[in-house]
Amino acid sequence: MSRVGKLPIEVPEAVTVTIDGTTVSVKGPKGELSKSFHGDVAFEQKDGKIQVSPTTKTRFANAMYGTARSIVNGMVEGVVNGFSKDIEISGVGYNAALKGNILKLKLGFSHDIDYEVPEGAKITVTDGGTKLKIEGIDKQLVGQVTASIRHYHPVEPYKGKGVHIVGQHEIRKEGKTVA
Repeated sequence: MSRVGKLPIEVPEAVTVTIDGTTVSVKGPKGELSKSFHGDVAFEQKDGKIQVSPTTKTRFANAMYGTARSIVNGMVEGVVNGFSKDIEISGVGYNAALKGNILKLKLGFSHDIDYEVPEGAKITVTDGGTKLKIEGIDKQLVGQVTASIRHYHPVEPYKGKGVHIVGQHEIRKEGKTVA
């Protein structure tokens, strides 16, 4: 049994949740999200709370209902507060610029990288192009956009040049020393 799955999800008054079989739709002040889940998970809404439970007693159903509860909780939190992640770009000449829906990244390659910002995510570039803020109501989308940008040039371990996600630990190594 999942410890996370047993917890009920509190639904604020500003949020409306619609459950249609295995599809959950959440509508709030910041927007609307909808997601379909596996048939091994059942949702029940009463008294301003959503309870998630497995429909079968299989190991897969036990794993899925904790995951489904976490996803629905993220949906409720997203339509009320939203999610954001910060990125720092460090390195000589490394920066980013936003032109419409295209994020132009200069990361030390012979060419610029054009990243098309997906619908539902908003990117703000500050501090001369070295700091980015990714915002949105979908937790998975915000994380995916952040990871995709970082993937172009992860932080290298010696000088720390590259794309760094704020709050994430990066391993740094000591350089060569003369004996």
